[in-house]
Amino acid sequence: MHPENILNIENVHKIYKSAGKELTVLNNINFSVASGATLAITGPSGSGKTTLLGLCAGLDRATSGTVKLNDIRLDELTEDQRAAVRNNYVGFIFQNFQLMPTLTALENVMVPMELRGTKNIRAHAMDLLDKVGLAERSHHYPVQLSGGEQQRVSLARAFSNKPAILFADEPTGNLDAETSEKIEKLMFELNTDAGTTLVIVTHDLELAQRTSRIIKIKGGMIISDEANGR
Repeated sequence: MHPENILNIENVHKIYKSAGKELTVLNNINFSVASGATLAITGPSGSGKTTLLGLCAGLDRATSGTVKLNDIRLDELTEDQRAAVRNNYVGFIFQNFQLMPTLTALENVMVPMELRGTKNIRAHAMDLLDKVGLAERSHHYPVQLSGGEQQRVSLARAFSNKPAILFADEPTGNLDAETSEKIEKLMFELNTDAGTTLVIVTHDLELAQRTSRIIKIKGGMIISDEANGR
């Protein structure tokens, strides 16, 4: 069972020190995300969206404040402990796919399951590739796949550890409109089928409109947080 809120962000600040100066990238961020919800985080370039996503997922640590994922306080954990939390509860999709070039599509999907010691991983990975329509491309390497195919492989990989929450950073940023539509449909289907919470950072307002809630960030601060009346 997942808690009612899969993610709780309280009074989060992120400050970078550069050449003796302090740069505040996130300023007093507060919000919670209900388990199974879909949320878009939007805002102009440099507004702090990707930084916020990294903090939510435990890829980075806040300067101050509390980040709770699945009732676990990430700010109190070591890097290794945060990695274990990510492997147990989190899936990722990135704009530039981030597949391992020396592994086939099938092997890329198998990696998170190998890390967890899951059984029957080859069959499970093939099932996921089949779900995203790539069963027949399972032995191809990323360089042999189109951008849309690579993103479908990364989507299958993201769901291979049955994540409680999926973080997607500009998941359709490098794709044409038709391919973007397919990736979006798959993300929301997997969200519905698996009950996975979906948090998407995007410039794409049409994609944002498909989520049930939109948080807008500007200058490192939340300027609006509204339910999306679809």
